[in-house]
Amino acid sequence: MNISFLGNWRKKRGPALGVAVFSGRAAEHAGLADLLAECELLRAQANRAGVELDDSAASLEAVDQLVPRWRDDEELLSWLGNDAGLYLGTVVVRTVPGAGWALRSGGQPVVRLASGREIDVVAAGHEWAVSGVPELSWVYAEVAEG
Repeated sequence: MNISFLGNWRKKRGPALGVAVFSGRAAEHAGLADLLAECELLRAQANRAGVELDDSAASLEAVDQLVPRWRDDEELLSWLGNDAGLYLGTVVVRTVPGAGWALRSGGQPVVRLASGREIDVVAAGHEWAVSGVPELSWVYAEVAEG
């Protein structure tokens, strides 16, 4: 995917490492979880491979098995990493009791567990997109165990 204005933006600022910045009370809005769950690029990639993303832990295992065709496209890699992290976070928030979205200063979304521990799911998504390690299902299993 080659979008000229993004190429120029990235030359000045580096690859995208986060998502939109929210301020104030955005984390309290019910729509934030839905916005973070969209993950359109990951859902499109999975759909092309015949994988249904149903926001379950089992779907993370299926995502881990996708053929990483995106690794040759730096722009796609960065966006897919964001989506993978946000999808991981969505699954955790929807399936792990007491887990919820939180925004760090600067607007970075993280998952906060009932224990207070914060999981930087976007960073985990980027690592997965680049190298496949750690697998998203492994991160989920570690988080779900507490």
